[in-house]
Amino acid sequence: MPTVSVVTLAKGRPAHLRNVLRGLERQTQKPAEFVVAVMQDAPYDLPEVGFPVRQLLVPGTELPLAAARNRGVAASSGDGIAFLDVDCIPTPGFVAEYAQGLSELDGLLMGEVLHLPEHATLGAWDFPDLARVAEKHSDRRGPPASGIEICNDYRCFWSLNFAILRATFEAVGGFDERYTGYGGEDTDFGKMIDRRGIPIAWMKGALAYHQYHPHHMPPIHHLDSVVRNAELFEAKWGYRTMGHWLYAFKVMGLIDDTPDRPIRILRWPDAADLALTGQQSHQPYTNSASVIRALEARAREAEAEPA
Repeated sequence: MPTVSVVTLAKGRPAHLRNVLRGLERQTQKPAEFVVAVMQDAPYDLPEVGFPVRQLLVPGTELPLAAARNRGVAASSGDGIAFLDVDCIPTPGFVAEYAQGLSELDGLLMGEVLHLPEHATLGAWDFPDLARVAEKHSDRRGPPASGIEICNDYRCFWSLNFAILRATFEAVGGFDERYTGYGGEDTDFGKMIDRRGIPIAWMKGALAYHQYHPHHMPPIHHLDSVVRNAELFEAKWGYRTMGHWLYAFKVMGLIDDTPDRPIRILRWPDAADLALTGQQSHQPYTNSASVIRALEARAREAEAEPA
């Protein structure tokens, strides 16, 4: 059975990170170590636990997500690497289930994710408490009923909870560090995995609970990096990624994404845009599809109005 290191990217959200560590303390199989790629000026104040914890500073004026994942792998020692976002609490079987999955399939495995409402992790909590209030994301496919199921569309790759063997990660070359800021680096990695003929798969288990935090979806607060990274992806692969976000930006009048031309940012988001896309306190997750439906309904109403 492969050993598994857990790698987390972190900027801010110290309470979220402590909850991740609390989840790792309760594992039925301890991780080889917990590596935190710290995307801020100073490391975190973390409690002592029964396995190694390593923090490494990853510089960058914008979110260096691709570089941070690569540095995290380089600093780890496990045969397998489980990547977990700083807002995701691993359930007790997380490490053991990924170890089992990686022993069965040399590929990219995507564990389960459920989303928590705002107050779920305030104060003392335990896993039965989280299970009672967690919700499935309406826009995301659920896990198979059991075992591992191959995914034939690399665009399904979701980087907040996944695992891969170290040797496979290194053979692919890791994440493309030209991607900076938010968006696109994970889809690019999925594309590289797919091009190599490495399977991408969902699996039952390796569940993580996504902790609430205010967010926007589509991510208009990252408009500039989404545009830049979409153009980088196009230069590399011949077409743009993050099409649903670009479509929403276009309908909102934020960009001109005419094909065969550079994407132009027409204006920056205003208060109304932020209100439309912002996650509300009663929502356990943000939902691009519902925002796009609202935008399309507005457009239809505007077209129907008499001149």
